[in-house]
Amino acid sequence: MKLFETILNLLFPPKCPFCGKVQDVPGICPDCEKDLPWIPGAEALREGPGGLRCAGAVWYEETVRDALLRLKFQGASEIAEPLGELLARCAAEQFGGEFDTVTWVPVSRKRLRKRGYDQAELLARSACRHWDVQPVRLLEKTVDNQPQSGIHDAAARRANVLGVYRAVGDAAGKRILLIDDICTSGATLTECIRVLEESGAEQVVCGAVALARRENVHKAATE
Repeated sequence: MKLFETILNLLFPPKCPFCGKVQDVPGICPDCEKDLPWIPGAEALREGPGGLRCAGAVWYEETVRDALLRLKFQGASEIAEPLGELLARCAAEQFGGEFDTVTWVPVSRKRLRKRGYDQAELLARSACRHWDVQPVRLLEKTVDNQPQSGIHDAAARRANVLGVYRAVGDAAGKRILLIDDICTSGATLTECIRVLEESGAEQVVCGAVALARRENVHKAATE
C-alpha cells in the first residue's frame, strides 16, 4: 500500500488544498497552516435551535471559501482528504468521547450523478481514516430540492429542507457525528438531526470544515 501511495505521489504530486502549492506529502502547506482563518476557542462550537451543536475548524471566507467551492462545484475531489483531516482534528477536540458512529449529510441522487461524488461523504471518509473507523450511511436525500445557496431568508431555508431526508440505516441507540462541508444557517444539519433522532439516535453532534460567521450568513447563503 505504501509503494502504491508513493507511485501515486510521483505521478500526481500532492498539493495544498488552499494555495495549490506542490508538496512532498499530502496536507496543508506551512504558509496556509499559519494564515488560515482559524476559529478561536469557544467560537469553534456553533449551537442553535433543534439541538444543533456543530464544530468547525475555520471560518468560511477567503481561501477556505474558494477551496470548498472547488470541492463542491469544480470537481476537486482530491482536496477532501486534507480538508477531512482539519474536520477530524476539530471534531476530536470538541466532541472527544461523545460519538461512536460517523455519518454525513447526503446529496440527492441527481446531484450525485452530475457531480460524480458526494463531497460530505468524502470528508467523512477522510476524517474516519484518522480514527481507523468507517463512516456509516444513515441518511438518504429523497428530494432534489432547490439549493440552499439560492435562498436567503432563514425561515425559507428551514422550509426548503423540511422532509427531504429520510433515515436508511440503523441509528437506534447510536451517538452520531454528522458531517457536512459548511455550516451556514444550520438549517440542513438541524433537519438531519431531527430525522436521525426520530429514528432512534441517542445523540447527534455535527462537524463541518467551516462555519459562516453569523454576520456573514446571508452572504454565504448566496454562494
